[in-house]
Amino acid sequence: MRYIAGEDRGQAALLPATIDDYVATDAPVRVIDAFVDELDMVGLGFGRAVPASTGRPAYDPRDLLRLYVYGYFNEVRSSRRLERECRRNVEAMWLLRRLAPDFKTIADFRRDNGAAIVGACRAFVMLCRDAGLFQARLVALDGSKFRAVASSKKIIGRKEIADEVVRLDRRIADYLAGLDEADDAEPDDAPGAVSAAITALHARRAELGRLAAKLEDEGRTMLVEGEEDARPMGKANGPKPPSYSVQTAVDADSGLIIHHDVTDEVTDKRQLHPMARATKDMLGRTELTVVADAGYANGAHASACEADGITPCVAASRSVNSQGDGTLFDRTAFVHEADTDTLRCPAGRTLVRKQLHRKKRNVTYVSLDCSNCALKPQCTTAERRFVKRHLDEDALSQMNARATPDLMARRRCAAEHPFGTIKRMMAGGRFLTRNLKGTRAEMALSVLAYNMLRAINIKAAAA
Repeated sequence: MRYIAGEDRGQAALLPATIDDYVATDAPVRVIDAFVDELDMVGLGFGRAVPASTGRPAYDPRDLLRLYVYGYFNEVRSSRRLERECRRNVEAMWLLRRLAPDFKTIADFRRDNGAAIVGACRAFVMLCRDAGLFQARLVALDGSKFRAVASSKKIIGRKEIADEVVRLDRRIADYLAGLDEADDAEPDDAPGAVSAAITALHARRAELGRLAAKLEDEGRTMLVEGEEDARPMGKANGPKPPSYSVQTAVDADSGLIIHHDVTDEVTDKRQLHPMARATKDMLGRTELTVVADAGYANGAHASACEADGITPCVAASRSVNSQGDGTLFDRTAFVHEADTDTLRCPAGRTLVRKQLHRKKRNVTYVSLDCSNCALKPQCTTAERRFVKRHLDEDALSQMNARATPDLMARRRCAAEHPFGTIKRMMAGGRFLTRNLKGTRAEMALSVLAYNMLRAINIKAAAA
């Protein structure tokens, strides 16, 4: 049996008259083109959005944005690979009308227009909202770690800095001590070779001093040299790689990412209120319901959310009963009297406020008298009972009560799927750019590509 055979490469063919005929009418690249074409490039703050009247003409920022969105949509993020796509990919040729900018121009565009790219990502979310693709009746918050460009070998702490300073001082001293001897023994050497080496060592010494001062000023134990916004993060045992924490707020019904951010926070403890408030402001809502996992449990943030008209549903991580052998009355058995700021024990006796712990955000209450109490054997083995109550106990309890198993299952299905898709599109979840400025621009392109893919699928399913 013969194989399916292709045409002879020397055979003349009647090709389509225009390049537009090569791109299907329902191809996603047409969605990218239409969206970027309607953006207010000046309002978003893109550089060179208004052509210069003199000098060499520049590339239209719309074309470069089209190229980047198309690249991230198709898992092509490198500026050099995007340059190659412009010369061999029919859709890229159609999108840029056969323009082929060099990789430096492409890379500079992403570097110089980070804030504007984030604005373009938000503009697409607003477009989806106005088109009725989501209602944001429930918003799921989640965070995930994305690897930084820097290597784990670039993580440096106070001990490493001190050790390298000692080595540098020794080398500088050796150079200076043997300078005259080396010049006499080898007079034909380049006259500036030794002094250049000493200058380089002094420059490195000064850089180490700056890093040590930064550690001291920011109260950190270590930082990533060359990418100081990154921090060692992760759950695996052993050394943590330099990473960033990416936060998302996802519509639970449609799976679209409404809001996102890239932070250097190692945990999610301080992200509940900032993410919920930013999502609410972006949507222009007066009320919002958000759900998150236990990593977001924070009493102060729960109270702040309720004060801003946000209803948080988070499973709070509370300490277990540590009274006696765990069988004595837990703090939940004591009723708080808000009018007098006291606690009432199961026996009806009063515990008064004794001490405020501002850092831990709790108050210690103590019983005035536990003598002759019939329930004392079930309450404490000490002379009097002490109870600690969180300053935001009511907000924490209500937030925890709302986090039902069904709601947490919805959160998991809604929030974790986008991260899986984005990490696949980003080669496992590693940035190509450095520091928060660059990574925020790159994540905005990834989120825009994901939302665009999701919106296309939603429309296709509804057709």
